[in-house]
Amino acid sequence: MAKLSEKFEARGSEAVESAFARRSSCPSDARLSPGRGHCRERRWHLPNKPARLDPAAAGNDADAPTAPASGGEGEPHSQHRDARLGSIDKELKAGDAGAGSAPTALGTPWQREPRVEVMDPARGTQRQLPRPCHVLVLLNPCGGKGKALELFRSHVQPLLAQEDVSFKLLLTERRNHARELVRAEELGHWDALVVMSGDGLMHEVVNGLMERPDWETAIQKPLCSLPAGSGNALAASVNHYAGFEQVTDEDLLTNCTLLLCRRLLAPMNLLSLQTASGLRLFSVLSLAWGFIADVDLESEKFRCLGEVRFTLGTFLRLAALRIYRGQLAYLPVERVVSKMPTSPALDRQNQQGPVDAHLVPLEEPVPSHWTVVPEQDFVLVLVLLHSHLGSEMFAAPMGRCEAGTMHLFYIRAGVSRAMLLRIFLAMQNGRHMEYDCPYLVYVPVVAFRLEPKDGKGVITVDGELMASEAVQGQVHPNYFWMVSGCMEPPPSLEPQPSPSRKPK
Repeated sequence: MAKLSEKFEARGSEAVESAFARRSSCPSDARLSPGRGHCRERRWHLPNKPARLDPAAAGNDADAPTAPASGGEGEPHSQHRDARLGSIDKELKAGDAGAGSAPTALGTPWQREPRVEVMDPARGTQRQLPRPCHVLVLLNPCGGKGKALELFRSHVQPLLAQEDVSFKLLLTERRNHARELVRAEELGHWDALVVMSGDGLMHEVVNGLMERPDWETAIQKPLCSLPAGSGNALAASVNHYAGFEQVTDEDLLTNCTLLLCRRLLAPMNLLSLQTASGLRLFSVLSLAWGFIADVDLESEKFRCLGEVRFTLGTFLRLAALRIYRGQLAYLPVERVVSKMPTSPALDRQNQQGPVDAHLVPLEEPVPSHWTVVPEQDFVLVLVLLHSHLGSEMFAAPMGRCEAGTMHLFYIRAGVSRAMLLRIFLAMQNGRHMEYDCPYLVYVPVVAFRLEPKDGKGVITVDGELMASEAVQGQVHPNYFWMVSGCMEPPPSLEPQPSPSRKPK
């Protein structure tokens, strides 16, 4: 421990100084949501350009549970030379020589102050992590370019040491390993779970929490996303909500680490999904079918390139553009009924988790107040809970989702390759909506149903492969907590869930 402390002493002070220097020079401008406006289905039309927040007021929200890029689709992580760090109790008090409570032995309850609740007259009771803070870090050493552990040591650990955050580090060794770990972990030992990888690992962690017998309590454990994968959409969204400029790689990692050091929490929406085969799972970011899902999976062989793999995959898929046949239906925001009758079939569901009151069994037609898209030939369908689809893919510039809503995009067949290319290139800075493409449709929704018809195309959830079968989903508002840039929750559209299902 002493050697490790000495090893980082010089590097730590330098890293902290440079990180805070970058932070102070980073613009604090934040985009304001242009407002809900008309919620009916609309073509791509850019609303009034978002205003800039007063820097003094820009504490902004950063939500985002981030997720994992678990070392390769269906492949186990290769054994890292430092994997032994995940099997021993690596409880480093960030800042060993500093003041504050020292780490306890494994299995001994961590003695700490309770989470701090701050009373703001304008916002009511707010929540943040305590000081000192004790976190469990789940890190995928094979995510992205395979440099996550090195980045943790050089960019994250020095900042945690400076800000009185102690941690235990666990390295994942295979796909779904993080899911298994959080299912069995004694969560009472930790103030938060920190996930360092891509978006897939956060998907594993959230679903592992929801599979626990004490899922209602477990899902309240605050989460933090540190980007170290190929697709870092959740981290990029949190960075955007916090008012930071769009950055990638080490700069994005530093920003997200600073948010963890700031300790502020914000509630996030959770997407509940049901499939025709009876599978129940949860999403923190997105569901994609068609073009985007194919690019995600087909670019796996280019994982060593980092996020560039998605650009390369886009060009390759454009060269062999496919059409995907299916049925799409959704419940638009303005047609939400405050008290939905619950189907008897859903009443009898023996699966744990929140009740999806807006959904009926997949073998039944959708309710009459839903919208059924008449076209059945698509290039892509995308359901998105946050602003970004990657660290440089600003897919939803219309503003942060209101509580209990999500973004639905789809592109109908007939769009040209040239227009698709322009849309994806302009998505880097969120200007793709300005093209007013007649094939591209956006609508804010609270629930949806997708039924692929010809078996073509795959479905991905948070970047993870799911069987190409009928699926439906409903978003649940403010369901879990994330380390964020601001404690203010998004505005609520529908009646709040019962106290037992709200973040406590």
